[in-house]
Amino acid sequence: MKIKSIEAVRVNLPERKPSVKPRRESWNRRAEVANPMSGYPHVKRHRSLWTDTGWGRVWAKVTLEDGSWGLGSSVHGKPVAAIIDDHLGPQLTGQDGFAIERLADMMFRLTKFYGSTGLASYAVSAIDLALWDAKGKALNQPVYSLIGGKRKERIFCYSTGNDIDWYQEVGFTAHKLACPYGPADGLDGLKKNVELIAAAREQVGDHCELMLDCWMAFDVDYTVRLAEALRPYKLKWIEECLIPEDFDAHAELRARLPWQTLATGEHWYTHVPFQYAIKHNLVDILQPDIEWVGGLSTCLKIARAAEAAGKQVILHAGARTPFGQHFSFAMPGLPWIEYFIGEDPGVPLSEGAWLPSQAYAVDGWLEIGDAPGFGLGIEEGWIKPYAGGRAKARPYGSLSN
Repeated sequence: MKIKSIEAVRVNLPERKPSVKPRRESWNRRAEVANPMSGYPHVKRHRSLWTDTGWGRVWAKVTLEDGSWGLGSSVHGKPVAAIIDDHLGPQLTGQDGFAIERLADMMFRLTKFYGSTGLASYAVSAIDLALWDAKGKALNQPVYSLIGGKRKERIFCYSTGNDIDWYQEVGFTAHKLACPYGPADGLDGLKKNVELIAAAREQVGDHCELMLDCWMAFDVDYTVRLAEALRPYKLKWIEECLIPEDFDAHAELRARLPWQTLATGEHWYTHVPFQYAIKHNLVDILQPDIEWVGGLSTCLKIARAAEAAGKQVILHAGARTPFGQHFSFAMPGLPWIEYFIGEDPGVPLSEGAWLPSQAYAVDGWLEIGDAPGFGLGIEEGWIKPYAGGRAKARPYGSLSN
């Protein structure tokens, strides 16, 4: 089945408002989170002060010669859309749209002369996901059936965010907190981090898991000192402590913290850094983002390599997209799925679902349906050319169009 066209598009999702009044504002709207720019006071207060480019979300639409079409999503819109429309789309048009892993290899190689990581990887991800969606719809099969079928009827979700009282109320029993302070905050910040985790452990008790997300904010020494101070609170893992490109630092951290489970990978692009991390035993849990790393095809490579090496894969934010849901249900070695919660406490999780047909967690567990493709529930009339301006409406919550 040949590809008729590939284009960057926007999806104008229907505007929605909460049916209930929130109890309070979500943690992520104003809370400080340690990050690589925490040492610069003018942007320290909130990540949005330096991450908000205005680019927003971008989609790739793939149309096959029989009229079947599929969608894939990513972020960093304007430059990513240019890569889709000006380079990758024209190169792949006319190719066999069902030979998706072949197309993924082509895109990996096509982007070599300007770099296959970073923004190129986001463009590759969107196209790859759209190809899988189109193939599933053309064959009238859910994507998880195309990659081996469901290996479980439901999957355990852990919450990400700092409104733990709300997450407990809606049924989560494993929680990952965002770390507020880093090396720029000195000993006082380290003390406050310990107090945060101590309070969380007291709140959830000994029968819930706790994790800590450090979002590229630390160096090796700070990570070791914090991990040692947090040892009494039995963290299941510490996540993304270091600048992602510094593999020597990852190796040193692994050597200095042999007892602590380490996780990372959301800001690694293509399968190559994951292969290196597996070979050199840098981390225990690999966390690619399916919308950033190169799409479903790249995640399949990572999962196969991880399974052979006895490592786990838990997608970054996997529960908040149908793409991550399908992959996680089909792959072995994926015990959990991450459920980021950015909506205000009191707003039902069903209303925080990003897309109309998207599954959401119930009592800390996720089940998905059997609609063809990724089951996005997006009507073709909502799709507009990317060059046509900003999307007109976006759902409330943490994800933009």
